[in-house]
Amino acid sequence: MDYSEKIKKLSEIIDKSYKVVAFTGAGISCPSGIPDFRSADGLYNQKSGIAYPPEEIISHGFFFSHTKEFYDFYFSKMVYETAKPNFAHLYLARLEENGKLLATVTQNIDGLHQKAGSKEVFELHGSVLRNNCTACNRFHTLEEVKESAKINGGVPRCKVCGKVVKPDVVLYDEPLDEETVEGAINAISVADTLIIIGTSLTVYPAAGFINFFKGKHLVLINKSETQIDKTAELVINEDAAKAFYDLSVFNGEKTLA
Repeated sequence: MDYSEKIKKLSEIIDKSYKVVAFTGAGISCPSGIPDFRSADGLYNQKSGIAYPPEEIISHGFFFSHTKEFYDFYFSKMVYETAKPNFAHLYLARLEENGKLLATVTQNIDGLHQKAGSKEVFELHGSVLRNNCTACNRFHTLEEVKESAKINGGVPRCKVCGKVVKPDVVLYDEPLDEETVEGAINAISVADTLIIIGTSLTVYPAAGFINFFKGKHLVLINKSETQIDKTAELVINEDAAKAFYDLSVFNGEKTLA
C-alpha cells in the first residue's frame, strides 16, 4: 500500500468510526518547532551547558536539590511559549468539534492541543502552563513564573508565601496524576478507533495505556518504526502535520491554517 492509499484508508477508517481517541507524543509537536527527546536532534542529545545529563536534571530529586540548575535547563530546553499548533493539532481539534474524536491522550506538556481548540485532553505528563507553590499550592501562570525567576536569581517564588514554585509536569521518580490516568484509560477502553501519533512508545507507564484499547481500528502515524507496527491495521511513517494536511486535501476540506 503506497502513501496515497494509506491516506485514503485513514479517511475511510475515521469516516466509519464514532469514538476516535488520539494518543500523542512528542512527534506531533516537532513540526511546531518543539524537539522530541530521543531522536538525533532530540532533547537528550543536545548540549545543555549544565554538567548533568538531561534525564537527571528533569528528575524529582534534582528539582529540589539543584533548583536553579533545573530551571536553567527547563526554561531553555522545555518551554516553548511561542510555539503554535500545527495541522495535526488543528485537525484533531476539528474532529472533536465534529463529534468524531472522543478525547486526546497526550504525553506532551506544551499545551498545543488546547491552543488548537481541543477540549477533552488528558495530559499524562502535565503542562508547562500550570505551576504551583510547593508550600501553599498557589497557582501561577507561566508568565508569572518566568517573571519571578528573573527577579529571584533564576528560581521562581510564590507571590503569596515566597516559597519555590514547581511546574505541574511529571518529573522522573514522580507518579502520574491518578485522575488523569483514570480518564485516559477510560477513553481508550471505549474507543472504536485509536490513532497513535508521534510517539516511539518507549516511555512507560504511559505507553502501556494503549493495551487498554479493545476497539476495531488501530492506526499509527509516526516517522520511525515502533513495537506495534505489525499489529496496527494502518501504519503511516510520515510527519504528523503532513499526514493530516494530506488527509484534509484528500477529503476536500477547508484549510485549517
